[in-house]
This record gives sequence, C-alpha cells and structure tokens, in this order.
Amino acid sequence: MNDEVYMSRCLDLAKLGIAEVSPNPMVGCVIVLDDVIIGEGYHKKFGEAHAEPNAVLAVFEHYGEKATEMLREATVYVNLEPCAHFGKTPPCAHLLVKHAVKKVMIGNTDPFSGVNGLGIKKLKEAGIEVVVNILEEECRDLNIRFFTRIEKQRPYIILKWAETANGYFGPIEEKQRWISGDLAKRLTHKWRAEEDAILVGKNTALIDNPALNVRNWVGNNPVRLLIDKDLKVPTSNLLFNDAAKTLIFNEVKTDIIGNVHYIEMEDMQYYLPQKICFQLYLMDIQSVIVEGGLNLLNQFLDGNLWDEARVFKASAAWKDGLRAPQIRAEIVETTNLGDDKLSIYKNSKS
Repeated sequence: MNDEVYMSRCLDLAKLGIAEVSPNPMVGCVIVLDDVIIGEGYHKKFGEAHAEPNAVLAVFEHYGEKATEMLREATVYVNLEPCAHFGKTPPCAHLLVKHAVKKVMIGNTDPFSGVNGLGIKKLKEAGIEVVVNILEEECRDLNIRFFTRIEKQRPYIILKWAETANGYFGPIEEKQRWISGDLAKRLTHKWRAEEDAILVGKNTALIDNPALNVRNWVGNNPVRLLIDKDLKVPTSNLLFNDAAKTLIFNEVKTDIIGNVHYIEMEDMQYYLPQKICFQLYLMDIQSVIVEGGLNLLNQFLDGNLWDEARVFKASAAWKDGLRAPQIRAEIVETTNLGDDKLSIYKNSKS
C-alpha cells in the first residue's frame, strides 16, 4: 500500500464529519505501522476532539500498554496540517510530539493564521519527519469551503435553480409553479443538510412560503437567510418557525426575537451580495446555497460572487415565463435524475 491509499482513507474518514464540524475543516487521521493501520479517527463535531487525538485514542484502546512503543515507530497520515494553537481543544501537533511519532504525512498546509506552517514547524523541531502535499488537490477540494472562508473572507457560494427545457425560470405571474421532479427535490434537501445556510429573497418568501429545511433528508437544518429590506414578509411565514435560526437582512432594525435575528444594513440597493457575504464571514458561516429568486441569483452572477452553480433542467417546456439566469462557466458534471438533468458549474474566475 502507498501514501496515496492511506491519504484517501483519511479523506473518507473526514467526510463523515460533514455538516457537523463547520466552521472547522473536515479532517481524518490514519496511523500506520509496518503497512498496517493501527488506529484511525476523524473530527466528529465542532468543539470536540480533532482527528489526531481520536486516532491516537483508538491505538491505545486496541493495543493497550503496547501503544506507546508502537506510536514511536508509526507514520501518521492527516489530510490537513495538525493545529498548533489552543482553541476549543489542545493543539494536535503537540500531541504528536508528545507521543514521538516517527513520521507525519500531510495533505494540505492550514491557511489559518493560527496554524499556517506552525504545526509543521513544531513537528520538525521535535525531530519528526514531515512530508507535505500528499493528494494535495483532493484534500483541498474536500475542504474548499474552509479554504474559501479563510482565503477570500467570505462563504463558499452555491447558486441553485431549476429551469424548463426551453430556459424559463418561473411564471410571469407571481405564483408558485414547480419545475423539477421528486428526485431533484430530495437531492436539494440533501444539499441543505451539507451546507451552513440557505438564502432567499423577499419575493420567494412571499410567493413560495418555503420552509427551507431538510424534511426529505436526514440531517441538520441550515441557517435560513432572508433578504427583506422593508420587513414585508409576515411572521406567519414558515421562515419564522422554530425549526432553525433565521437571519433577516433589512433596513429597519437590528433585533433578536426568539430564533429570528434581524440584521440592519444601509443602502441595500448597492453591493448587496458583497455586504451579505462579509456579514456571514464575520458570523463564521462557511457556506451558503442561494436558492432565489431570479433577481438575487443574477446579482450574485453579475458580481462574479459565486463558486458553484447547480442547475436542474426539466424535460418539459413552457409557452412563456421569466428567463433563467445565463451562466458562462465550465460544466464539470452532469447527472440524469428522472426527467431532470443536473448540471454542475464551477467558477474558475471568482
């Protein structure tokens, strides 16, 4: 077995923490001795133990008093540089130094200023051999939300919409009309469980009265974000129920009523996506799905403030309607879901 195989195992473990560790990254750890995995773990929940201590604990639980000597000869694989600072938990680099492991293989260095090479420095100063950039691209892709928040000081932005076969987004009249099918709806709920927040505008809230939860999937409900400049959406709307926290961006007030947080902004007609993204960055919200409406999606597209777009195209056509957003980017993946076709776009110029 080679280094890439063990690092792939780290990534598989790390994915188990999806939707539970944000704003921390997803991290897995595998400890190997003589080509045998003797311990492994992952970061399970924000505020709890990181991957490395969970993996070390697994070694002690399995091998007992032999674990100390085994760790001294072991190689540790981890997809992100071990932390070197005290946060919610003690630094993982110190733990590996304490157990005097022989070698540490790392996928990515950590861009966070409290780490960013300091973990590697700590390991090397202790005489531990360190190798970096094992499956570097795959490791970065896994934690692209974390990297985006740190490097760009904004959340990872996912645009999502459905359109008809002939390119219509919605009806001309202000009423709800479904485009995509049941499989697409269920997948949408899975996506909601994987991201921190979901954003809609006032008109979408008034017309659709969406719950923005994960009722067709198992997982956590995202934070609900609503743009409502003049607070026109009634509190009887489903966005005001207690299923999840709701943030309302407006020009009227700042207040907290139960789980509803009103955030006052100035001049919302100017640079609205940029203002919202920076506010969410300050609140440690790492990823957002923008679900609509049409004007809101186009604002993010026009500002080139998006990282990924997920577009369902139905097989049915309409006689007329509102034209769907126009996107100029590379399609990286397509999938057929019943009568719908899903296209995933990535923005290489954001």
